[in-house]
Amino acid sequence: MKQPLKIVENSQKSMPCNIEAEQAVIGSVLVSNDIYDELTPIIDSEKFFDPIHAKIFDTIANLISKGLLANPITLKNHFENNQGLKELGGQEYLIKITKFSTSVKQAIDYANIVQEMHVRRELIKLSESVLDQASNAEEASITGEEMIQNTEKSLFDLAERGHFNQSFMKFESALKQTIDMAKSAYQNEEGIVGVPTGLDDLDSRLGGLHKQDLVIIAGRPSMGKTALATNIAFHAAKNIEKKGIKSTVAFFSLEMSSEQLSTRILSEQSRIRSNDIRRGKVSEKEFEKFIETSKNIFELPLYIDETPAITIAAISNRARRIKRLFGLELIVVDYIQLMRSGRKMEFNRVQEISEITQGLKALAKELNVPVLALSQLSRQVEQRDDKKPQLSDLRESGSIEQDADVVMFVFREAYYLERKEPALGSIEHAEWRQKMDEVSRLADIMIGKQRHGPTGNVKVEFEAMYTKFKNLETN
Repeated sequence: MKQPLKIVENSQKSMPCNIEAEQAVIGSVLVSNDIYDELTPIIDSEKFFDPIHAKIFDTIANLISKGLLANPITLKNHFENNQGLKELGGQEYLIKITKFSTSVKQAIDYANIVQEMHVRRELIKLSESVLDQASNAEEASITGEEMIQNTEKSLFDLAERGHFNQSFMKFESALKQTIDMAKSAYQNEEGIVGVPTGLDDLDSRLGGLHKQDLVIIAGRPSMGKTALATNIAFHAAKNIEKKGIKSTVAFFSLEMSSEQLSTRILSEQSRIRSNDIRRGKVSEKEFEKFIETSKNIFELPLYIDETPAITIAAISNRARRIKRLFGLELIVVDYIQLMRSGRKMEFNRVQEISEITQGLKALAKELNVPVLALSQLSRQVEQRDDKKPQLSDLRESGSIEQDADVVMFVFREAYYLERKEPALGSIEHAEWRQKMDEVSRLADIMIGKQRHGPTGNVKVEFEAMYTKFKNLETN
C-alpha cells in the first residue's frame, strides 16, 4: 500500500516528501541486504529527503560494496557521534525502522515513491531557478531563448536520468547488448538491425542506420542529397507505422520549407511531378490520385522543423522534447553548413563546424538514435577531371570526417555529362546521347567511411522528376 504524500516546510517553502517510504526502504535493506541490488537502479542516497536517511543509505551502500554486512549493529560505530541520529534516538532508531521492512516487491514500490518525491522537489527547485533568472531584469548574460533551452535540457535530464547517462558499463552488459543486436539481425530476414533506408543494397552494406551513429550524406549541389535524406526519412517513418510502435522521425530542414518537403514526398508517392503539383498542372485523375495518396500518409510519424540557421543547442533540446513526448527513431539534419554553434565568441568556421558535428554525435549517443546529417562538398570537386567525391572534399572536412561513423557521397554522372553536350548532329553528340541513355537514371551512393564494415559503391536508380531513389533493377 502506498504511503501518503507529505508536504514538509523546508526553509519556508513546501517540499514534497514521504518519510515513511524512506524508512521502509532503509528498514528493508537493513533486514535483507540482498534487496539493495534491486533498489539501486531506482534510487541512491541523493534521492532521500531526510539528510539522516541519506547518510544511513550512503553508509549501507559503502558497507555492501565492500562485501560487509549492513545492519543496525554494523552501522552503530558509523553514527556514534552523529548528532542528527542521536536526536532521533540513536541506534534505537536504526532498530525501529527495521520494523518497516517488507517484501522485495513492496520495497521497490517504496523506492519508486522516494524517487517520485525527489523528482517533484527537483522540479520545484528548477522552477524557482527559472523564476529567479526570468525576473532578474539586470541579468544580461543569458537570453530568454537560452533560458528556455537550458530549462528543457534540465527537464529532459531529470526525466531520463539513469536511462543513458552511465559513465561505466560492465563488460557483460555490453556483451549482452551485442548478443541482442546480433540476434535481432539474425531473426530479421533482411539482416538489418538498424533503421532501414529502403534501399536494399545500401542496407546490406550498412545493416541499416545504427543507433548512436552520426551518418553523413555529402555531395555537391543538385546531386540529390535532400532527396535521398527525404526518401530515407519517409521509409523510416513508414517502417514505424508498419511495426505499430510509438516513435517518430525528426527532420530539421534548414534549407527547404515543410511545404516543399511534403510536396517532394507526395510527388514520390503519387508519382506526379513535384513541379506540376506546385503549378497545378495536373489532370483530374492525377489530382484524385494526389488526394488519395495524401490520405494514406496523413498520419505519418514524421515531424518537420523548418527553423533557419538553427543552433546545435536548439536541435538538441527539440529532439529531446520529441523523444520525451512521442518517442524517436531517427534524426535528419539538412544541412550542417547552415547550422550555427550558438557561441557568442568569435572563432573560425572550421572550429564552428567542429563544435556542430561533435554536438550531433553527442546527441546521437545521448538519445540512442542515428543522426543523419547532410553536408556540402567543396568546389575543388569541380576542378578535377574525375568528379567523384572524396573524404578530403568535405567542406571544413576535418571534424566531419573524424566525428562521423559513416560518410556517404551521392554522385550522379549524368549531372556532369549533361553539361558537356556536343554540337547537335555531330558524331560526338550521338556517342554522348548513347552515354546519357546509359547513366541518366543511375546514381552512386559511395560509402567513403564506415566504422562497422567495408566501404564501397552502391548503384541505385534515381527518378529526377519524382526526386526518388530506388533499388536498381537487375535483369
